Amino acid sequence: MEISLKGKRVLVTGANSGIGASVAAGLAAAGARVGVNYVVHPEAADAVVARIRQAGGEAVALEADVAEAGQVAAMFAALDRAFGGIDVLVNNAGVDGPRAPAWEADPAAWERVLRIDLVGAFLCAREALRRMVAQRAGVVLNLTSVHEKIAWSGYSAYTAAKAGLSMLTKTLAQEAAPFGVRVLALAPGAIKTDINRAVWSDPASLADLLTKIPLGRMGEADEIARVATFLVSDAASYLTGSTVYADGAMTDYPDFAHGG
Repeated sequence: MEISLKGKRVLVTGANSGIGASVAAGLAAAGARVGVNYVVHPEAADAVVARIRQAGGEAVALEADVAEAGQVAAMFAALDRAFGGIDVLVNNAGVDGPRAPAWEADPAAWERVLRIDLVGAFLCAREALRRMVAQRAGVVLNLTSVHEKIAWSGYSAYTAAKAGLSMLTKTLAQEAAPFGVRVLALAPGAIKTDINRAVWSDPASLADLLTKIPLGRMGEADEIARVATFLVSDAASYLTGSTVYADGAMTDYPDFAHGG
């Protein structure tokens, strides 16, 4: 099955590295015009844009901190000027924050994770849905995580944000469905990117991680990009309000690890 996003106007947040960069490139390869959002490392965003353009696609870099409503509004206005609107939003921007048990966590750092991962996704979805509902078409894809379902000691802000984003997805999908707009979530498992290099480059850490993944390996960012491309396409036209897990069955842990 060949998936085409030809002419679709897309924004991918946090698209200057890792999964976001792969998703942006994958959607562009399917024919979409892509806005590459970033808040730091503009040179990395420019590199993603250059990669897309060199492959014959169309892309622009868009700076904005998704946790700030004013910056989000300005980013969408810039997207309107560049592409004339939006058809697909991929809420990918996120951080996991510093590791700490709840009783030692810094409240400001804890809240910052929620501001980016949950509030930021809402602010972007709000702007996108205002446009999509009016045109009675569009897709919002929220990147959650297996940690919307699996607890992760030391990262209570991240798990709370991802679980919240899962329910936000369901609620927005219910609200937007009568207008022909789909909202769904994609939950990656352990994906091999630079941000978690410390884990997969250490044999002992990698071996421990693989005990939690029945498929026996980490995923690649391009694998997430391919799933995302399908989900935002018309091939997935009857899918909304749910989370799709791309995790090598990691959500079976701990039953798998314990032989259950």
